[in-house]
Amino acid sequence: MKLKIVAGVVGVVCAMQTSTLWATNGYMAHGFGTKSKALAGSGVALPLEGLSAGTNPALMLDVGNRLDAGLSIFSPRRSYTADDNGSVGFAQIEAGMYKSDKDYFPIPYFAYNKVLNEYSSIGVAISGNGGMNTEYPTAVYAAFNNPYGQASSPTGVDFAQLFMGIPYAYRVNAQNTVGVMPIVAMQWFKAYGLEPFAPFSSAPEALTNNGHDYSYGGGFRIGWLGTLNEQWSLGASYQSRLYMTALDDYKGLFAEQGDFDTPSTFTIGTAFKATPEITLLLDWQRINYSEVATVGNASDLIFMAGETLLGTDDGLGFGWKDTDVIKFGVQWVYNPQWTLRAGYSHASEVIPATQALFNILAPATVRKHVTAGFSYQWDKNMEINMAFMYAPEEKVNGTNPNTGEQTGSIQLHEYEVEMGVSWRF
Repeated sequence: MKLKIVAGVVGVVCAMQTSTLWATNGYMAHGFGTKSKALAGSGVALPLEGLSAGTNPALMLDVGNRLDAGLSIFSPRRSYTADDNGSVGFAQIEAGMYKSDKDYFPIPYFAYNKVLNEYSSIGVAISGNGGMNTEYPTAVYAAFNNPYGQASSPTGVDFAQLFMGIPYAYRVNAQNTVGVMPIVAMQWFKAYGLEPFAPFSSAPEALTNNGHDYSYGGGFRIGWLGTLNEQWSLGASYQSRLYMTALDDYKGLFAEQGDFDTPSTFTIGTAFKATPEITLLLDWQRINYSEVATVGNASDLIFMAGETLLGTDDGLGFGWKDTDVIKFGVQWVYNPQWTLRAGYSHASEVIPATQALFNILAPATVRKHVTAGFSYQWDKNMEINMAFMYAPEEKVNGTNPNTGEQTGSIQLHEYEVEMGVSWRF
């Protein structure tokens, strides 16, 4: 019966992932699991829930036998502004402020964990890993002085990822637990409205308006949890680069002939039990965007050099920098039924001002997250969890050097509400 329930929930999660996206710390989720999200994504050293495997697989032995499922409603508000200045050139953007459509996205998750014995556990975790989406109702690049391809509308991209991990945790001794999680990943992408870039593509037939293309791959996450004493614990985890098959239908857009891997990440942190009821969390995360050419290559080379084609190894990317994220969280066990949580995270700059032009398609400017949430113990086996997130608007001002220094900006702010239910057995 349990296997049938697991299989059914897995099917629902996979079916709903066509709407999944994130654009928080770059395009990475700010946390995995409802409790972690209420703590601004912190918790690498604190066992919380089934989806803690996405943060640190070593935590899973201590979360116990459980099944977790949840759904969030994520609302990113994306826009760009082009100023009415600069001389006319190839890359002129029509002046004005424009907002992206499609403001609400459902994002489900599922996790199951089974304790095998006092030393080990195994489970399954399924969720989105990241993504980005824009859909501007206008032809963004219509003003380009380009006789080779008139821009169509709408203009935008849709990129999402789904991962499934099998976390295994092993207790080495009373103080140390290690974990490993093989990851299988799927992602899908489409772009539209980019016709004016055709003369600068190595494969213009695989540049835009080709519908969704899919790629598959995987990697692994490893983790460690160390218990120093009754008050202090430390945790660390590393997720490898997820190597994906090429998006062949967009090999004329993405660097390295359509390659779009997921960059590696590293997280380290601590949990301090200040009182029996209050736990303080502090995590540091590093996201290595520069190791993936599609994301890390500069976005202004194609215009400034006039010789670097889209789709080649050195082709235009989004120009994102490696980013560091500091996450703070506090958990208060108010009474046996209610637990309250809050958090705050701050990330270093992902998009430099020189890269603003092409990032109209992916304005991942958000750097701060303010979160809160709670858990309610319904009965001895069932728990209801809630998380709320607000990411205040961040704006990146930039110039367009190909049009006599036309100025403009990209901006983004976000909201998210997530509800999860946990069953212990």
